[in-house]
Amino acid sequence: MFVNSGAELIEICKNENISIAEYTIREEVRETGISREAVLEKMMKNLEVMKEAAEYGLKNKVISVSGLIGGDAIKIQKYIERGDTLCGEFILKAMARALSSSEVNAAMGRIIAAPTAGSCGILPAAIITAGERLKKSEEELVNALFTASGVGIIIAKNATLSGAEGGCQAECGSAAAMGAAAVVEMMGGTPEMALNAGAIVIKNILGLVCDPIAGLVEAPCAKRNVSGAVSALTTADLVMSGVKSIIPFDDTVLAMYKVGRQIPCELRETALGGLAATPSGIELRKKILGG
Repeated sequence: MFVNSGAELIEICKNENISIAEYTIREEVRETGISREAVLEKMMKNLEVMKEAAEYGLKNKVISVSGLIGGDAIKIQKYIERGDTLCGEFILKAMARALSSSEVNAAMGRIIAAPTAGSCGILPAAIITAGERLKKSEEELVNALFTASGVGIIIAKNATLSGAEGGCQAECGSAAAMGAAAVVEMMGGTPEMALNAGAIVIKNILGLVCDPIAGLVEAPCAKRNVSGAVSALTTADLVMSGVKSIIPFDDTVLAMYKVGRQIPCELRETALGGLAATPSGIELRKKILGG
């Protein structure tokens, strides 16, 4: 059975001198009974879908079914091409990819819900863009996805990945923590450093509510994917510089779960509070849904 905590994961990885990715792969092989090659092939297919969704919106104007969001990923791509950005091509490319995946999702396209559809842009944006910068192979990107999966499993075991149960901190927060951990391992960081990154991300997004306009996974979800991708990448650099989290990963996950339970139901995907309940949010709901 997969370990129940980050502390256990770090201990096993230290004792066996393996990465989170390697531990996760071994556990998947053991639990499913399928070969290592088959496990890796399945994740490679996930990576291919992620790449398609992350790139499509950079070349095409993708509009959601409701018309609420769309066309922003290609705007960022064109902005990059002008060459006068503040944050630089690397961060802007991650932002564009996060939006692209979110737009493809809202247009009923094919995405990988990792860990959820509402947060589907964060992992692809962080891992693919970091992989480009670090000149990583597709096999190494697949390993990064296994790192992210291992971290996600621990979050799911001890908290929640559901916006309806824990707010957007549980969706975009978990995705960003998974992405940060994955990028740290891609950069040569230890499992402990990877979980430090996950902890810092969760601390920084603690309490984020889930308040979708008109109840749709479009706004503000898409732009929160942008924020999550940027958080994952900047936190990876933070940790690789030697910065640690004062609060360990397991405690941040526990705090996220407790905070999620304390968030009122109006702020947990019901579209009854937050941005969804503002005058403009209500008008948009009427326009889209009528009444």
